[in-house]
Amino acid sequence: MRSTETDKKRMDKKEDDHFLDQTLRPSKWDDYIGQENIKENLKILLRAAAERQHPPEHILFYGPPGLGKTTLAHLIAKEMGAQIKSTSGPAIEKVGDLASILTNLSPGDILFIDEIHRLNKAIEEVLYPAMESGVLDIIIGKGPSARTIQLELPPFTLLAATTRIALLSAPLRSRFGGGVFRLEFYTENEIGKIIMRSAKILNVETESEAIKEIAKRSRFTPRTANYLLKRCRDYVQVKGGSLSKNSVHDALSLLGVDEVGLTQADRHLLLVLIEKFGGGPVGLNTLSAALSEDQSTIEDVHEPYLIQLGFLERTPRGRMATGKAHNHVGKKMSSLNF
Repeated sequence: MRSTETDKKRMDKKEDDHFLDQTLRPSKWDDYIGQENIKENLKILLRAAAERQHPPEHILFYGPPGLGKTTLAHLIAKEMGAQIKSTSGPAIEKVGDLASILTNLSPGDILFIDEIHRLNKAIEEVLYPAMESGVLDIIIGKGPSARTIQLELPPFTLLAATTRIALLSAPLRSRFGGGVFRLEFYTENEIGKIIMRSAKILNVETESEAIKEIAKRSRFTPRTANYLLKRCRDYVQVKGGSLSKNSVHDALSLLGVDEVGLTQADRHLLLVLIEKFGGGPVGLNTLSAALSEDQSTIEDVHEPYLIQLGFLERTPRGRMATGKAHNHVGKKMSSLNF
């Protein structure tokens, strides 16, 4: 009986977290903080398309995870008053899956494909004529008896998002006539405004110093900022008190997030690089083996933020920890690195 109650509480918490993520997502342009240049371009593109009474051209967003690519897609759908149908690259496994999605679209619908770089090449080939000419080429049969049927598709707009634009083929990139937009990291001031808005939605009373403290550790990313805010809220709910600078410090220290936003895994990477390899340079293969960590995890999860902070350098000879990294983890820089 107790086990059933525990499972029910876990399910309820999971649903609550999902509900909170949806609630914190901006639902109008004025609530979307940051990315001003992209917003201005999109407003012009959407208004021009509306005046011509045509669906907007296909649009691609790219950049690190958590910067608001999916949110922008939903905002565009709301601005257009259109239905949005969402899927992801890995979910479309066969040509038939894509054909089913496209033929079920209504005129003016938006199709949002997240992580589009993970589409396989055969599916990409089917997507080209759909994007360019609004037709779907389906091959029926095999061998000499095979024939092609061409289906007319309703006018639609493809919105796509990717964290790794280099993996997209050039022909696919060139078909995004509406534009290819790169989302930039946010400033601390912008992150502070996002946290303030989220705190109001969550009904959490916060001090300005607490907001600054969370913003400093948010890795310039809204998703991380909202995650840290929710964990700080949980901490003060259980421990008592208000969301102050001290309670934020205690909560995030418990999570292992330090004053510049490094996690335990980030610090471990720097320590291994400094203590085992004298600060580098060291190759990615060797570093991966020393950390018992996948190479793609090091490249995609840890390195971008460490490089942005100036703690890590990628050189032709390998990875190197900078003087700032040595100071941060409290280690002296080897004279070999000068």
